[in-house]
Amino acid sequence: MFKFLILASLAAVVLAKSVPTPHDFIYGIDGSLEGRLGPNFGGRVVGGNTASPGQFPYQASLRRASNNEHNCGAVIITNNWLISAAHCTQGSVADWFLMLGLHFRGSGGTRFNIAQIVNHPQYNPSTIANDVSVIRTQTTIAFTNLIQPIAMGSTFVGGGATAVVSGWGLTSSPGSLANQLQFLHVQTLTNEVCRTRVGGSASMVFDHKICAGGVVGQGVCSADSGGPLALGNAVIGIVSWGIPCARGFPDAYDRVASHRSWFLQHIN
Repeated sequence: MFKFLILASLAAVVLAKSVPTPHDFIYGIDGSLEGRLGPNFGGRVVGGNTASPGQFPYQASLRRASNNEHNCGAVIITNNWLISAAHCTQGSVADWFLMLGLHFRGSGGTRFNIAQIVNHPQYNPSTIANDVSVIRTQTTIAFTNLIQPIAMGSTFVGGGATAVVSGWGLTSSPGSLANQLQFLHVQTLTNEVCRTRVGGSASMVFDHKICAGGVVGQGVCSADSGGPLALGNAVIGIVSWGIPCARGFPDAYDRVASHRSWFLQHIN
């Protein structure tokens, strides 16, 4: 999930090559994750931290029914509803299922089949605007010490807050998914600062996004999409896109407070 740059000389080689785009980030979750982003993104090792079992009980794994593979994250909000990223939840409910209470990506956890997915009606795959969705489980979620909901953030969060992101995403690009849940503390940025730091992707930092990170060698990557950015006891962001991966550009999340009313229309 998170990257650590090994050598400064390697950074120079990487940056000298073409810079990928946010679409490389979101398309990296579709189909084979291994090697999707090409040879320019190697040379890093894990730089985040391995979570303890139950440390992030609101974290869920969204999986393809066809192969049981982790594809995206999701966030438990109630005993029937989760939120995720719209670019993760395209297709039929039969295409997907959820694993909750999971620590090791390949074992444990409790499976929940999906009854309904609602993608934001203004989700735009070209601009990655309004990249949120809600997911309803077929059966009621029983809460345990490993499975718990988290509150949705309701207030605007500016720059300078220390938040935490978690997921089983790629640990290098190209590379492999994390075997155990990873997490990283990141600093939020104002949208104004974020737009100056993402170069040609500035127009994709909408007001309903929140940016965080931007440290070379650390950040989210493909298959972290849809997962939580949490501050205190609330989720404030949903992983949307980055410039893959961990190149020193901020990562973009959909701001939960901006979408809270839309979420509640479906969850309540």
